Amino acid sequence: MKKTLTTPTLEWLSDPRVFGVNRLPVHSDHIYYETLEEAKSGVSMSMRYELNGNWKFHYAVNPASRPAKFYQLDFDCSNWGDISVPGHIQLQGYGTPQYVNTMYPWDGHCDVRPPEVPMDYNPVGSYIKIFNLPERMKGKPVYISFQGVESAFYVWLNGQFVGYSEDSFTPAEFELTPFIKDGENKLAVEVYQYSTGSWLEDQDFWRFSGIFRDVYLYTVPDIHVYDLHVRAELDSSYTRGMLTADLTFLSPVPAGSRFIAELYDAKGDLVAKKDGELHGEKGTFSIAVDEPELWSAEKPYLYKLYIQIFNEFGQLVEVVPQKVGFRRFEIINKVMHLNGKRIVFKGVNRHEFHCRRGRAITKEDMLWDIKTLKRHNINAVRTSHYPNQSYWYELCDEYGIYVIDEMNLETHGTWQKMGRVDPTWNVPGNNREWQDIVMDRAISMFERDKNHPSILIWSCGNESYAGEVLLNVANYFRSVDPSRLVHYEGVFHAREYNDISDIESRMYAKPHEIEKYLTENPDKPYISCEYMHAMGNSLGGMYKYTDLEQKYPMYQGGFIWDFIDQALVKKDRYGKEFLAYGGDFGDRPTDYGFCTNGIVYANRELSPKMQEVKYLYQNFKLSPDQYGVNIRNESLFTDTSEYDLEYVLFLEGRELYRSKLNVSVAPQEEKRVEFDWPLGMMADAGEYCIHASFKLKEKTLWADAGYEVAFGQFVFQIGSKEFVVPSGKLKVVHGDVNIGVHGKDFTIMFSKQAGSLVSMNYAGKEMIAVPPAPLFWRATTDNDRGFLQDFYSGLWYAASLARKCVKVDVKEEAAQVNVTFTYKFSINPELEVKFGYTVYADGSIRVKAVYHGVENLPSMPIFAVSFKVPADYNQLEWYAMGPEENYVDRSKGARLGIFRNQVSDNVSRYLKPQESGNRTGVRKVSLTNNNGQGIKISSITEPLECNFSPYTAFELEHANHHYELPNIHYTVVTVAGRQMGIGGDDSWGAPVHDEYVIKADQDMGFEFMIHKV
Repeated sequence: MKKTLTTPTLEWLSDPRVFGVNRLPVHSDHIYYETLEEAKSGVSMSMRYELNGNWKFHYAVNPASRPAKFYQLDFDCSNWGDISVPGHIQLQGYGTPQYVNTMYPWDGHCDVRPPEVPMDYNPVGSYIKIFNLPERMKGKPVYISFQGVESAFYVWLNGQFVGYSEDSFTPAEFELTPFIKDGENKLAVEVYQYSTGSWLEDQDFWRFSGIFRDVYLYTVPDIHVYDLHVRAELDSSYTRGMLTADLTFLSPVPAGSRFIAELYDAKGDLVAKKDGELHGEKGTFSIAVDEPELWSAEKPYLYKLYIQIFNEFGQLVEVVPQKVGFRRFEIINKVMHLNGKRIVFKGVNRHEFHCRRGRAITKEDMLWDIKTLKRHNINAVRTSHYPNQSYWYELCDEYGIYVIDEMNLETHGTWQKMGRVDPTWNVPGNNREWQDIVMDRAISMFERDKNHPSILIWSCGNESYAGEVLLNVANYFRSVDPSRLVHYEGVFHAREYNDISDIESRMYAKPHEIEKYLTENPDKPYISCEYMHAMGNSLGGMYKYTDLEQKYPMYQGGFIWDFIDQALVKKDRYGKEFLAYGGDFGDRPTDYGFCTNGIVYANRELSPKMQEVKYLYQNFKLSPDQYGVNIRNESLFTDTSEYDLEYVLFLEGRELYRSKLNVSVAPQEEKRVEFDWPLGMMADAGEYCIHASFKLKEKTLWADAGYEVAFGQFVFQIGSKEFVVPSGKLKVVHGDVNIGVHGKDFTIMFSKQAGSLVSMNYAGKEMIAVPPAPLFWRATTDNDRGFLQDFYSGLWYAASLARKCVKVDVKEEAAQVNVTFTYKFSINPELEVKFGYTVYADGSIRVKAVYHGVENLPSMPIFAVSFKVPADYNQLEWYAMGPEENYVDRSKGARLGIFRNQVSDNVSRYLKPQESGNRTGVRKVSLTNNNGQGIKISSITEPLECNFSPYTAFELEHANHHYELPNIHYTVVTVAGRQMGIGGDDSWGAPVHDEYVIKADQDMGFEFMIHKV
């Protein structure tokens, strides 16, 4: 309950009935000014005074060791340290950051059950801020706003108790007027890491505490709009808008007071005006708007409403500016529609996170995030799993992002243990003593966020099972806001509470499971509130989900887990910074690297996974062929005429021709457009590739003109590709141990003792540092680890380490020499692999690898030839699918072309070293030193998969962090006929889809050429 009390007690920390003491009623996040000029300028509010910055600080490990009387005026804190606000205690030299997923952070330390909280280890942060009351606030009411404090806190001013609050992620505000004085004031805040609120905040994130969002004082005019509820609604034709505003005043307005409301369009032109008298504590008005511009993520059109409040003397006392978006969100025939069109969420879950500041993110971080979403065709965000800073919703309104706004609730550890569902002591469940504290979180989110058009759906929290408490929350949302839907995934585990959610929402359901639901006459539209667990090298098979968008109208998209890696900057023992995950701070218990699931790295650099996301989420599907392109416009409100259609012709990766077209394809329509090629453009034989793309005609908030938003490609062959045996003479020397093949300026040597090619010497430069060997193992990815590939297929690791050469065959012809090695392996006596090397007179080598399938062996991660060359050879030029890494099940977003990088670039910055840097569709790739000398590897018939890394699969396998990897001495060349997919349906048991598994009982073979460069 929200009480008015004056004597604080620690008992509140473990009492779910006490979560707000002397806290002011929650209200909308609108801003206000004293003049219209100020309001229109968009400057910071003059009636606010920030208290951010350095505060005096004391840290105690538990309540018993805290300085209990620190709030008193005569308490001397001059010897205390400083802490920065906003910021987490654990990231400023106090305590320990801890990462856990579903278990509670005290698991194994304290045997407590809800609502008890640990008291022997419950860190307490004592904050003191000395401030002088600003001149402009003297003689006026003064309030304080804490935008986010984790997880519970007490407040005193000048030695007097002010209030108490829980709920880390919504504002808590208190009146200071009775306690404040002119001149110097002492503000004291006592923050506890654990409280009853902690049982409700078991999100999959780092466990911090402290004042991590803004703190500020504010005052208000004599007449103040305390709460504003704006509803910009449409009729069923979507052509007539009705803007309704409900005003709640801080106190009854004087008789004779009045308002003027003016609505302006995006150009600044006046659309409508309304005025009237005000009475009592509430006011309301409506403005009709014919043919309003509508708000959507594609076209986030915002009107600006200015509400001017005049006192009884006709004097302007307050101006409230409010952005307004007209839109209508509803279910029609079991399908969610926005403004009359079926919507598809191309979404991502997003934690507020920064690698140095944790959840204390800045406006600059949020701007980077919103632009990144838009640039990569992401149109929706779920605020997993708590309300975000208000500025984030402002950006979503302005830039155009659909939002599932999720209340601050997750109790995962109370009902699921190591994957097993056991709700015997679940909270909140049907526990009435938890009803008010949970409802308070719903009310706080709704009241603050209700005016943002970007919010389409209210979410009742995450992974908290189900029960009457959440059913009441859902019905609350419906009662106060029929314009939005209610979401909750947890009913999947308790179908008797199915009515909580308006949407069928599931986590990590496989594509076939989703199709099963969609084909059985379902009652609700479907979304995946979490899918594609992007942990490490992941997102394989994502297209299997996005393919459902056009197949089933009731499939309405999903939200990738998740946007950004939750990793923190730490220094190793040598003082070098690295990105750390759970356990690296000595935090126990921990869930280690399970916090690294982002399509963006923790330092806000894009991961290679984003290439696939951008392609699969694009609204314009381009399917070119040799003569034209088929365009399917899947957007709801955007014509393709807003973009340039660019098409480019390549021959063997080299650009031949580029042109642009203006094409109009209406939303939800398809059209074919023919290319206009110059005569004779495709006369030469070879491999051609056509890229078609849509690019921005004009600069937007999130990208410059010319930025590509969608692409498609078509590859075709003209003429045949024939291999011609080079002419010339070779000298073969049969030694006792070695077979040497000599030609003009080169020597190729094979060792019967080593059972391999041991030398490629071109112009006196030796290219082989470690001889080629069969490779069946890749460095375990996070997804591999999740489905225990090391357990089930670990024998391929052993087979990659050792083999026995049982036969060497030599065949000499006029201009070529073939040496073939036959290998046997300890894992199965029938397993046999052959590597054949044919040396030609120009020094080139044709390599043929053959695997003979054997039954009763587990699936194979990779079948490849791997060898090392000196590390000086580190420059790469590819003609392959790229430019970012790609895999057989994550290559839709890759395009065929020529691109360059360095070997070190192929070690992607996944937090735990693992397989990365692979390219599919490799036609050829040159590996050279800085002088342009080296080797070229090229395909013969079928394209290859290749990787060039500074490390072997085994070095990567055994490093838990990148700093554990050895110094670079080699470039490791891996040429594969096939590598298994990387998967991503989840990271705790889902295997790679069957078509991307390499079965050990099938025969395999591939060939490639090695040329000197």
